[in-house]
Amino acid sequence: MATPLSADRMVAALKAEGCTVHEVAGWRTNNRNRKGAWGPVQGVIVHHTVTGPGTDVVGMIFHGRSDLPGPLATGCITKNGTVHLVGNGRANHAGGGDPAVLRAVADESYGARPPAPHEHEGSAGAVDGNSRFYGWECENRGDGRDPWPPVQYTAMVKATAAICRAHGWGEKSCIGHLEWSDQKPDPRGFSMTTFRADLKACLAQPAGRWPHVEEDEVPKTLYEANAVDVDLPSGEWTALAFRTDGVLHTGPVVHDTLVHLSVDEATDPGTRIQGRFYVTDLNNRNASAYLAVDRRGGGGHQFAHSVPVPAGKRLWFEVRPTTPDGRPVRLLHRVVSGPYWTA
Repeated sequence: MATPLSADRMVAALKAEGCTVHEVAGWRTNNRNRKGAWGPVQGVIVHHTVTGPGTDVVGMIFHGRSDLPGPLATGCITKNGTVHLVGNGRANHAGGGDPAVLRAVADESYGARPPAPHEHEGSAGAVDGNSRFYGWECENRGDGRDPWPPVQYTAMVKATAAICRAHGWGEKSCIGHLEWSDQKPDPRGFSMTTFRADLKACLAQPAGRWPHVEEDEVPKTLYEANAVDVDLPSGEWTALAFRTDGVLHTGPVVHDTLVHLSVDEATDPGTRIQGRFYVTDLNNRNASAYLAVDRRGGGGHQFAHSVPVPAGKRLWFEVRPTTPDGRPVRLLHRVVSGPYWTA
């Protein structure tokens, strides 16, 4: 447990970590402290905002919604990687959660994941998370399809590292909202185990050094194509090879990858085409998949992914068609492309 950071210490910690910081007017006195305790603090919770283009997302997190007054987090991290500070103190973001999770986070005593939560806001055994956690609301639709730009994901890791470093915490002091409450799904689109691995790598380096990518570095370009027809079995995941094998990237890599699949136009329009990226270790074992994205029928389908690949990991892509009659689907062409930077 720790005393919450002052506003000045928060700003200094974020800037030392290399974050682009925007202090929203009035954030230093914007809090819910009059409604409950603030501190001692024990960790950081990551959220997604469930917003799309055209939303004043920073204003919403600062002021709140009609059903929930603001601030709704410590800060809002937008798609361009800016950390907008909106609250200094207690915020309406975590709500009620599982005391077993709180103990595991406070002690940093869990393995890859904290214990599964069995409590939520209003349940009999829930404890108040708003008093114990800083919160980052991160701009994203939260549908599992909206991509996380590398600049935003990197800012999320660095902003979390800033708080953890200031308190002397490790990566296990950070959890996702879905790991706190059994009623919450966020954040979607990346794994919190991967996020904590990146956070650990960030904390292992001096502040401001991770991920070793120079702002003006010219990216390399990934482009691999394969026009050999493949019949994909219905209902089965198939890892795709684009040139010689299926490995897209070997970490540490920051990237913005797009996979384009051309499926036979004669395919039944009711066919479900699912694609997902996943990572393995260097021995191609211990696979951890990202959320599958659904498409329908024949023609061209695109799948995007931009979560950095940590050291010791490989990135792959696989596809699963599900046809109404169980017949295979013919894949005519596949291309993977996009810029990447070696971290």
